[in-house]
Amino acid sequence: MNNYQENASEELTFADAHVANELYGVHNCNLKRVAEATGANIAARGNTVFLKGDTIATELARNILSQLYGLIKDGYPVYAKDVEYATNVLSRDSGVNLKNIFMDTVYVTSKKSTITPKNPNQKEYIDAMRHFDISFGIGPAGTGKTYLAMAMAVAALAKKKVSRIILTRPAVEAGEALGFLPGDLAEKVNPYLRPLYDALHDMMSFEKASNLIQQDMIEVAPLAFMRGRTLNDSFIILDEAQNSTTEQMKMFLTRIGFNSKAVVTGDITQSDLPSNRPSGLIEAKKLLYGIDGIKFVFFTRHDVVRHRLVQKIINAYEKHEAQKNSPAVT
Repeated sequence: MNNYQENASEELTFADAHVANELYGVHNCNLKRVAEATGANIAARGNTVFLKGDTIATELARNILSQLYGLIKDGYPVYAKDVEYATNVLSRDSGVNLKNIFMDTVYVTSKKSTITPKNPNQKEYIDAMRHFDISFGIGPAGTGKTYLAMAMAVAALAKKKVSRIILTRPAVEAGEALGFLPGDLAEKVNPYLRPLYDALHDMMSFEKASNLIQQDMIEVAPLAFMRGRTLNDSFIILDEAQNSTTEQMKMFLTRIGFNSKAVVTGDITQSDLPSNRPSGLIEAKKLLYGIDGIKFVFFTRHDVVRHRLVQKIINAYEKHEAQKNSPAVT
């Protein structure tokens, strides 16, 4: 197979020099990032960018820069991470329109930062939570499953679409092992719920979150505390659902009342349940996929929006698992 690509040389001229300078970044740092990611040679003079390299590299670089320019022109502040997200998305699908993803504002935090999806699967996930009463977000760590669900919940509460938010997680060791931890039951299970508090406090000030919790407008509780309840007018998030049992998952999903939305998140590759206990998330995927009114969104390592090394770590583990499970050659 011939991997040779014809060399190309292109010029890309932007109409607004001010927007172009913002696109380039300080000391052309954004251009350097795009060049490194695509393999294209990129130089700028005034509001014109000169691209050199093989045809695939130059076309990808052109697409990235053109779309980022359009985002900035429409008022979207492009940061270094956005350049990385744009490169990842367009490298996999050159036909994606970044504006449809990046400009979809979910929530503006107390720190005035805007929460938006960063790739097509995150956009699909956001739309699922908007249009379906029950949504599942399944995939590896770092893909934004819990964070985006939290943002949607806080936005729904702020707009008075629901009257309360309920955040819950399984406490996998909710039996004997917790007895050795100090404190009452609430203090024992609090470490399991800490990540939900962290995400919540990233959305709003500590004082506001505390007030809403005191008023029971936000409830953070172990999954076991959901039994016997009917949850009306609520936005409910079940996090780390791979650690729920089949019985717990059924119990949770049957708690949902009128004018409520439920979002279930988890990574089916990281269950902490004993090997003889099937994951409720895996069972739910088998039983509920395709049912009208329920939406499943699946993330991959390509959707990771944490530190770039997280994606490489997930990739390494996936390769290891594939090699371990492949039949031995004799």
